[in-house]
Amino acid sequence: MADSTPGNWRRVDHYFATTLIDDDPTLTEAVSDSIAAGLPAIEVTPLAGKLLHLLARMSGARRVLEVGTLGGFSTIWLARGIPHDGRVVTLELEQKHADIARANLERAGVSEKVEIVVGRAVDTLPVIAERGDEPFDLAFIDADKQSNTIYIDWAIRLGRPGTIIVVDNVGRMGEVANPDTDDAMVIGTQRALELLGSDPRVDATALQTVGAKGWDGVAIAIVV
Repeated sequence: MADSTPGNWRRVDHYFATTLIDDDPTLTEAVSDSIAAGLPAIEVTPLAGKLLHLLARMSGARRVLEVGTLGGFSTIWLARGIPHDGRVVTLELEQKHADIARANLERAGVSEKVEIVVGRAVDTLPVIAERGDEPFDLAFIDADKQSNTIYIDWAIRLGRPGTIIVVDNVGRMGEVANPDTDDAMVIGTQRALELLGSDPRVDATALQTVGAKGWDGVAIAIVV
């Protein structure tokens, strides 16, 4: 039996990805171009991207909210999981990241499905709410962890009963279970999980994960 080590986590991730996911040069180039442009290498793994894609398809999502675009890798997966007349509204703080993402979305052939909103999400989410658009069917939150409770609240308010909310990076290398932590990102994650566990508007769970990105986790909730 193989030992549970980071090297073996990566090896199993590679096996899963090569077995279950077709090679896609546009996704590979999206990651490489993002790294070449100096963006941090914190995009979701291909397996996590495929999970988002499948969740969009399983739920029949037409409208998706994403908080944290980065280079658009997860955005491509989400956009490919919705119908041709669907829409992904993705929020990104940095204009440089948005520009890289826009180029990656164009190359992937999904740019017509995606609206990139640049600015602080805590400021742009109320603007989106004021537009009075149809509710979002799926929300993916993967931005600054300190503001996760704000993002989750808006995802609920902009959703409907049945809306799926996915919050990434909730494991924090196990530090999330430390009540004495002084790490702001961990504290933000703890507050987010506490909100998901106590807010009557949602029902939620969370899973630990290990893999190419180390020891982490994901929370999944449904608006009730």
